[in-house]
Amino acid sequence: MFGYLTADPALLTQQELDRYRACYCGLCRALRERHGQLSRLTLSYDMTFLVLLLNSLYEPEERQDTETCIAHPRTPRAWWRSEFSDYAADLTVALAYLKCRDDWEDEGSGAALAESAVLKPAWNRVKACWPRQCEAMEAGIRDLRAIELTGREQPDEAAACFGRLMGECFVIKEDRWRPALYGMGAALGRFIYILDACMDLDSDVKRENYNPFTSRCGRDNAAYFRSILQMLLADCVRELDRLPLVQDVGLLKNIVCAGLWTEFNKKFGSEEGTEDGSGSV
Repeated sequence: MFGYLTADPALLTQQELDRYRACYCGLCRALRERHGQLSRLTLSYDMTFLVLLLNSLYEPEERQDTETCIAHPRTPRAWWRSEFSDYAADLTVALAYLKCRDDWEDEGSGAALAESAVLKPAWNRVKACWPRQCEAMEAGIRDLRAIELTGREQPDEAAACFGRLMGECFVIKEDRWRPALYGMGAALGRFIYILDACMDLDSDVKRENYNPFTSRCGRDNAAYFRSILQMLLADCVRELDRLPLVQDVGLLKNIVCAGLWTEFNKKFGSEEGTEDGSGSV
């Protein structure tokens, strides 16, 4: 994804922060064991959210320990894993592979082509294991490319494409929770796509890349963008509240209601009058 789906550590208890970091370390270990050391370069906190969400909903068995690793060879780090850590690791390398292919096709990036070649075996394994999710990823990226080629500003359509992609990734089982998980993923995907477009507007225009807000370049967009994002975030919160979550619910809401605003607030400034400066609803 884009690296926006992180917690605001200032608003977490020490226990929540420790669990969050341990979940991240568990995802890193899952990547290494399932797809090799190099796959750990694709690691981000984005998929940590999905692990926490699915763990809270399904309450699977967790394995945990404290060990050193290649990134922390001297200081042992706590980690925990579940079956959903493995699932998130698979999605992480699949999304990284498709992004590299997209960068190669759009920009002719030799580095992206080389990285995609390294990730191709992992992609093949993941696609064989999770065909529905991988087909949704491919379709989402294909649909986004078609929109970009028109050159027209279509923020709703483009965001919906990424929303469908994310919705399918959030659904791991065809069970009673499918509608709610799909709704959560789709709402989050729409928000993240629009957030990324807001953040990259100036650089996209400079590089002549597609952006659904190109006509607003050069304006003071802070209030305009924030109002759009607040409406989209309300959908995310509503979908999250539909799920009967107990474990880590405070951590999950921190990520959605505060952490998602971190980069936006760094660039555009925090909104006056909000309790924590996050601009959350």
